[in-house]
Amino acid sequence: MNTTTTPHSWDQAVALFEQRRLPSDSYENLYEEQYDVHTGTLTIDGHLELDDAEPDGTGYIVDGDLLVEGAVINTDDGCPALVVLGDLRAAAVYLEGDAKLIVGGDVHVGAFVGHLTDKLVMIHGDLRTRVTVLSSEFEPDLVGGELFGPVLRPSYLAPFPGAVAVAPETVLVPEVLLTGADTDPDESRGFDTPGVHGGRLLRRIEAGLPVTLAEQAARG
Repeated sequence: MNTTTTPHSWDQAVALFEQRRLPSDSYENLYEEQYDVHTGTLTIDGHLELDDAEPDGTGYIVDGDLLVEGAVINTDDGCPALVVLGDLRAAAVYLEGDAKLIVGGDVHVGAFVGHLTDKLVMIHGDLRTRVTVLSSEFEPDLVGGELFGPVLRPSYLAPFPGAVAVAPETVLVPEVLLTGADTDPDESRGFDTPGVHGGRLLRRIEAGLPVTLAEQAARG
């Protein structure tokens, strides 16, 4: 993450959280160490690869809105925490590893993808997407507002209140649909979302290609 930040001790970080009225149960499970704080709106060109980010502290706090031109991506364990005290806007969010993502406002993304369970993901506002894809018992720890957009999930996950369950072929581009020829679970990254090939889904997000029919139509 290329940005100007100011180091905050844990006590300073907590004081900032309290000033911004972030509930304590959102940050009580973060590491009580130093964090790098960016003040104001932060715009990231391209992807924000959490696995490759190297903060001086344990993670990043954006005291404002975070605008990511590409996707927020985490696929490995051990990535830094990302706390956004305003809104988060990105082309997509893909969380598969040891993600720690806390958003004080709304999340606006084309696709929100969650896979595996070793994470802390709390969204205090709305989650607004063109599609939400959940796999391998992944569920956000909190969506404080409403969830807007279709949801693809295994049947064992309880539906979000008001969320619309749809057939994957009605919202996803054909390139990310599971076919009869797809028999290698490693290739599909072990996704158990019915009809979704997780490997091709991630590759399209990394390539900046549309994963939903709506986005594909909007791009012409």
